[in-house]
Amino acid sequence: MSASGGSRAIVAALGANLAIAAAKFVAFAASGSSSMLAEGVHSLADSGNQALLLLGGRRARRAASEEHPFGYGRERYVYGFLVAIVLFTVGGLFALYEGYDKIRHPHELDHWYWPVGVLVFAICAEGFSFRTAVAESNPLRGDQTWVQFIRRAKAPELPIVLLEDFGALIGLLLALLGVGLTLATGDGVWDGVGTVCIGTLLVVIAVVLGVETKSLLLGEGASPADVAAIRAALVADDAVTEVIHLRTLYLGPEELLLAAKIAVRHDDTAAEVARAIDAAETRVRAAVPVARVIYLEPDILRER
Repeated sequence: MSASGGSRAIVAALGANLAIAAAKFVAFAASGSSSMLAEGVHSLADSGNQALLLLGGRRARRAASEEHPFGYGRERYVYGFLVAIVLFTVGGLFALYEGYDKIRHPHELDHWYWPVGVLVFAICAEGFSFRTAVAESNPLRGDQTWVQFIRRAKAPELPIVLLEDFGALIGLLLALLGVGLTLATGDGVWDGVGTVCIGTLLVVIAVVLGVETKSLLLGEGASPADVAAIRAALVADDAVTEVIHLRTLYLGPEELLLAAKIAVRHDDTAAEVARAIDAAETRVRAAVPVARVIYLEPDILRER
């Protein structure tokens, strides 16, 4: 996977979540905390999500074939969408069910120090994972806000890891609050309330990821800044007098398809037009490196 796929962030999140999931299940077995069970399932689902992202990155590197002449780059979007589904069903809905059941049938926590200790450990581990994801994202984010980065990023992996880690940290704090209120009041309902809050948070994050990844699956074009750079590169030579129309489509996070009809002079020879097209393609690739598949159609500009 390329750097923009955030493989380092994915591996860091995978290692952290596997360790945290094991610790949470031990804490649940020792204390009976439903928040711990919900958080354990959440961490296990997150581990599966990171495995899916790594698998998607690997499969996307397959060479183009006759059946898929533009390659498999968009397979990363498919696996990103699967992650949103897993997070919604396994993480969010399970936590909502566990919280509802615990509110209906509350009971006191046994061995409270187990969930508290595991939550503190998990917050530290998730904090490390989140810090790694932020460090991996900053070079790509540039001057964008975090919301803009998550909405505009063409590589799905880093936004997914960022939102998962952020949701995990908030969920851990909610679980710690639920456990704390249960210990302070002796009422196990608070543990269930914390679990319901965790489930709601996971469902919201899953919906956001699903909406953003769905847009990538449907096919997104280049950003306005890249479109402007492409237009400027095409007409940077006198041989191309105007861009008549232009279409772009991301074939994968790092591969942009460009199709354009360009106006050339009516008295140019075929050889001159061919040289103009070759030169225009070179300029476009220099201006927007992800524009790897380029089709240019020459035409004579007519009065509109």
